[in-house]
Amino acid sequence: MTLIENKKFSLKYAPVESFAAGIELSGQEVKALRNRLGSLEGARVVVRGGEAFLTGMTIPPYQAANARKGYDPERARRLLLTKKELAELAAAESKKGLTIIPIEVYTARNLVKARVAIVRGKGKADRREDLKRRTAEREAERVLKTARPA
Repeated sequence: MTLIENKKFSLKYAPVESFAAGIELSGQEVKALRNRLGSLEGARVVVRGGEAFLTGMTIPPYQAANARKGYDPERARRLLLTKKELAELAAAESKKGLTIIPIEVYTARNLVKARVAIVRGKGKADRREDLKRRTAEREAERVLKTARPA
């Protein structure tokens, strides 16, 4: 079940490859995410020292009055990945034109996971092309819907 998602992902980026990763969270962060609090806007993945961190993701306190002192809603959260996946992410991060962003945060059984993708940014022409394609598909669907006999 999807808890939060990066809504502008398909508009701005073209995916190259995606991974599922566990996220290291505190208890109040899990509760906040299950209540669909949080945002992936501006979030990205950074690989440092053989570990991957999710930076820029905002998770507000579950109960503001009971939040621990010094709680940072935008702290870097460690991603749990295999060594092979970490190596692929590190290689992609070093290549020019590629970046790593979270697509969604979801639950798998009782675990909170993130879908992380290696992406290439879309240019203005690519975005316009996608918009034209979607509009054409919508029009075709509308024509087919009205052409069907009752």
